[in-house]
Amino acid sequence: MHKFMRAIGFSHFESRQKLQELLTDVVMNSERRAITMNTVHGYRENMLLGEFCKNFADGLGIAVCGEFDDDEKFTYEYYYPYLDGSGITSCEDVSVERHADKDSYAGVCDDIKVGISLIFYLKNKIPYVKAQAADKLPIRGTTLTLSALSVSGSVLLPIQKDEGQIERVKQASVTRNNLLAAARKGDEDAIETLTLEDMDMYTTISKRILKEDVFSLVDTCFMPYGVECDQYSVLGEIMGIRMVKNKITDEKIYILTICCNELTFDVSINIIDLFGEPQVGRRFKGVIWLQGHINFPEDALL
Repeated sequence: MHKFMRAIGFSHFESRQKLQELLTDVVMNSERRAITMNTVHGYRENMLLGEFCKNFADGLGIAVCGEFDDDEKFTYEYYYPYLDGSGITSCEDVSVERHADKDSYAGVCDDIKVGISLIFYLKNKIPYVKAQAADKLPIRGTTLTLSALSVSGSVLLPIQKDEGQIERVKQASVTRNNLLAAARKGDEDAIETLTLEDMDMYTTISKRILKEDVFSLVDTCFMPYGVECDQYSVLGEIMGIRMVKNKITDEKIYILTICCNELTFDVSINIIDLFGEPQVGRRFKGVIWLQGHINFPEDALL
């Protein structure tokens, strides 16, 4: 059983037989399906790949991926739960690499606002494979919609700020982003300024942490978690909340829109896995599995 199935309302689906019946239902009654020929040289060349998706709540579902043989019989290779994100998270360029163990893909986005390379599980692999087969990569003008699943989270109260503090934080963020952009281009003055700022920040936090709680100092964070490269520990402000119900299990799931390090994306978490009552303005702290959907320009895949 996939660890994050409980994030879409399947917390008690532990039987292998029930899981096989569920995956068969996804394939037979899929709401979205995509098929393409894998013509990439060196790996299962000229194999017909298929992906079948079915929603079990609004925006939440399961994708089953595999291949067709010469008799057009579908053999499933793997499955994963997903959350359809909303809005545009980033407009930075994205690079994609295939996983070593199966025909799935990881995306990498170097968004300046986060300060690290965001690695995510690519949900729409079929359009990417099509573009790769047509030798259209890299495609410019793409955007990225991130979403995430979580099986452990809690709600924290916000840090109180007046209007002056909020404005100063915004100005500091804009200045830092400009410095980061300059540093990426090799500006030595910008690199030196950022280094000094980080040293000052470390000194300030080291003094305050002796008397204050860490979550009263850190407003938001986005850090890698564990050994898997697409899982992160996040802390971000809740910007929107909606609750959906799994049509099969009747389990209730929160879909939280959070703003973390100036990135806005949706997080799905089972109500039984969230400690606290979410409200707009409060903060979400949890471990997430990051997924991404690359929005290709309409004319790019024609």
